Amino acid sequence: MFARILCSTALLTTMGGMAAADTTIHILHFNDFHSRVQPITRFNNTCNAEDDAAGECFGGAARMETVIEQIEAEHGAENVAVVAAGDLFQGSLMYTTFKGDVEAEMMNAIGLDLLALGNHEFDDGPENLARVIDMMDFPVIAGNLDLSGSDPLQERVGNSYVMEIGGIQVGFVASLTTDTVDIAAPGPNVVFQDEIEAMQQDVDELREQGIDVIIAVTHVGQVLDDMLAAQVSGLDAVIGGHSNTFYSVDDPDRDFAYPNFITGPEGDLVPVVSAYAYSKYMGHLELTIDDDGNVVWAEGDTILLDASFEPDAELSERIAELTAPIEEAMAEVVGESEASIDGDRSSCRVQECEMGVLVATAMLERVRDQGIDVAIQNGGGLRASIDAGEVTMGEVLTVLPFQNTLATFQLTGADIVAALENGVSQVEEGAGRFPQVAGMRYTWDPEAEPGSRIVSVEIETENGYEPIDPEATYGVVSNDYMRGGGDGYAVFASEGMNAYDFGPGLEQVVADYLAENSPYTPHLEDRIMQAE
Repeated sequence: MFARILCSTALLTTMGGMAAADTTIHILHFNDFHSRVQPITRFNNTCNAEDDAAGECFGGAARMETVIEQIEAEHGAENVAVVAAGDLFQGSLMYTTFKGDVEAEMMNAIGLDLLALGNHEFDDGPENLARVIDMMDFPVIAGNLDLSGSDPLQERVGNSYVMEIGGIQVGFVASLTTDTVDIAAPGPNVVFQDEIEAMQQDVDELREQGIDVIIAVTHVGQVLDDMLAAQVSGLDAVIGGHSNTFYSVDDPDRDFAYPNFITGPEGDLVPVVSAYAYSKYMGHLELTIDDDGNVVWAEGDTILLDASFEPDAELSERIAELTAPIEEAMAEVVGESEASIDGDRSSCRVQECEMGVLVATAMLERVRDQGIDVAIQNGGGLRASIDAGEVTMGEVLTVLPFQNTLATFQLTGADIVAALENGVSQVEEGAGRFPQVAGMRYTWDPEAEPGSRIVSVEIETENGYEPIDPEATYGVVSNDYMRGGGDGYAVFASEGMNAYDFGPGLEQVVADYLAENSPYTPHLEDRIMQAE
């Protein structure tokens, strides 16, 4: 495979590192689209006219259509395939309003050839996913799911798929994070299997069918992508999603080089790539294949979808039609911020962040007079930053797109500590369970083993911060997703007392807080500290 061919004398003596009979195929890929049908700002919020005039808009379905058409024109449409590595759903008002219909329409319009499922495709359950799949003109795969007990999905989602690209039969396999059971709503009849074992089985089956070129399209995150490349025999490339990892040839802010080569189980080099998120980039992976079906060269880059790409006019017009009914309500100004409010996942999933302070404080202030002492909000529920100046309802909903409600309940101090242990247990993986808090502060040790990382917890009182009492009962406010056990917060579901999950919408709580405290000054409170 790649490493053996790459090092052969015959290959290295040919012009450009490839033989005359070789075929190059082009895989365009994106991941974690998160319903960003419209162009976005650098804060991942929907662009307005002022941003557009300043040339500060990126991505969006109409720009994706433009870059796909350009690459197909340059290399021949028959040599190009377009794949998505999960999470088309959830993240903007398009999904909140239409529940997947618009995402299906947009993906059909740009000519998507394959979708590997992401966890957010399950946010509204298997039935809604099945309904939307019926609207899609492309196959959907997720190889590590046992769907034999899921009537809505078993005939709609495959383990693998084979398509012809450049005259070559190319097999695609897929894997979906097993955390989906905690962070979405797949229901009890969707059974998750080990990612590596399931993928090896799918690869072996394709090899038995005579498929030489096999590409994994995954939604498991960078760490597991590398493990799949290193442990699954027979893979020629891995195209990933879920961790919003940015691969680039030369961008100084990249996470990894594009492609990043991982040594496979047989000593071959497997290129691993991903394209950040939110439609800001389109990945372009070029694979050169010899007559024996061996991948002998891999290169490419992520393409920034900036103002140099003119959005497709027809698709832009359709998007404008879809947004018209909701734009007026979303343009409502709810407050003002004196500076940008950092809600980036690189902050909110590992440490106290400005958006976490805002949201947790707003939650606690809303129900403090109901005997509530502390607020706990999962960092993964914060989906964007907000720039300085006027803050609209649309911006708030972009930060909090999940339509969660406030949930209040009671926990013992010991159970609060257990919840915090869960929250800091998967920081290395960029998990969304990281706890942003108010009414309390805690210190944690990232060097300790998961389950033993919380060093101290203190509750804010009229007399200042006091150590938490493991046996005392405290009032807690969170969101209904976490209260139901989401993001691993099983202790909320099993031990929460006097629970009420039907409070006001979290987005409205934050909007009201901004209105009452405008202009708002973003800040940190030192509620979350690391042990020295």
